[in-house]
Amino acid sequence: MRLINPVHIAKVLSSILLIEAAAILLCLPVSIIYSEPSGPFVISAGICSLAGGLLWFLTRKADTSQITHRDTYLIVTSAWLMISLAGALPYLIGKTIPSFVDALFEATSGLSTTGSSILTDVESLPRSILFWRSMTHWIGGIGIIVLVILVLPSLKITGYQLFSLESSMKEKIHPRAKGVVNRIMLIYLGITLLETFFLLLGGMDLFDSLCHSFGTVATGGFSTRNSSLAGFSPYLQYVVAIFMILSATSYVVYYHLIKGSFKRIAANEELWIYIFTVTAAVTVVTIILFTGTERNFSLSFRHAFFQVASQISCSGFATTDYMSFPPLGWFVMFLLMFSGGSTGSTTGGIKIARHIIFYKNIKNSFIKLHHPNAVIPVTLNGRAVPEIVVNQTMVFISLYFLIFIISILILQISGISIMESAGAAATSMAGIGPGLGLSGNMGNFAHFNPVAKITMTILMIIGRLELFTFITIFTRSFRRS
Repeated sequence: MRLINPVHIAKVLSSILLIEAAAILLCLPVSIIYSEPSGPFVISAGICSLAGGLLWFLTRKADTSQITHRDTYLIVTSAWLMISLAGALPYLIGKTIPSFVDALFEATSGLSTTGSSILTDVESLPRSILFWRSMTHWIGGIGIIVLVILVLPSLKITGYQLFSLESSMKEKIHPRAKGVVNRIMLIYLGITLLETFFLLLGGMDLFDSLCHSFGTVATGGFSTRNSSLAGFSPYLQYVVAIFMILSATSYVVYYHLIKGSFKRIAANEELWIYIFTVTAAVTVVTIILFTGTERNFSLSFRHAFFQVASQISCSGFATTDYMSFPPLGWFVMFLLMFSGGSTGSTTGGIKIARHIIFYKNIKNSFIKLHHPNAVIPVTLNGRAVPEIVVNQTMVFISLYFLIFIISILILQISGISIMESAGAAATSMAGIGPGLGLSGNMGNFAHFNPVAKITMTILMIIGRLELFTFITIFTRSFRRS
């Protein structure tokens, strides 16, 4: 029996390439409306279609039902690398980002819903390119949800198990995988359209409304303006902030809300801890800004609410420069980089559920010091968490911070300052976008050297794939039968 089936892998990747080609072509109407060159999108879509079509033809007889766990690991990792390379084509062909490293960085940042950027003047780009840039967020966001619901279950990855500890997602929403995707897609599309509607009500034009909705719902953070949301009205800032918080909520919650299963929502421990964390952080930052700056209470609250929502949802939008906050203020922003939203959402980071399990496991360990024979299970949402999930969670968090520290060292060796290295490593792994210092939420990563940019690009993919999926393919056990 083969350990890896290249033909099966190639067949799945061919479908993904064809889907991306279709997505690129959606930018054509925008280029026509604004009388901009269509070549970058026609040529990019042609390259993806040709490669995808050729792969499909060569593998058309492959039986994908025979795909193994090892195949799935390689498919997931290869897919994200492939769509990032393909996503860079419109930038390169249109010469809006002529550097390959920079174009790959921007494309990976978009598709991984990170939101970090090397662009110094976003507003100078053609609108069709800005539309593609924002749409990469939306594509990546739905890709992440499908990954969590359909792919990770077969890999037995912690992220999925945390996403639905009560039973499988398929049993909770629909007995068939296709039904799961359809329902999640409808919720995802519904939230996107709803935010677009509210943004239009506030006077934002359709183009900006769509682009900012793409970035919000996918918790990405790319804006069409150099100052992000700072130049928009308080109403529009509140709309985006509210939808960032909603987008960082598990899609399981929305499903139960639609079904009227309020008891299940009430029993969702992660949801309430998430709400508490947001409330506490907003309160603390509001006090810091009100007492430590010249802002009045209304402005202090608005800036705190927006920036906390942006950080905890891993979006990266900005209304003010958090590096201008008092030291304690921007330190809170830095700490929120390690929080993350709910499992089963498009957010990055460690996720609230893992923090809950980590805390309860530590607490139980201290109790067992005094009561060695006590059997105290770790619970989440009123149910005992399997020991294997607890162990994987502890490994995940340990590995997360180990990679974080190693990444800081690599970035420092490449010539980046300690503060910016820490911010860049944290924001890349958590998929947030802005870092610290010159690369804060009102800055960018244009001044980073190629080594630092490549390091961040790899970290974006590793973080987006929840560490294990990417790292496993390099382990010795992966190559053994």
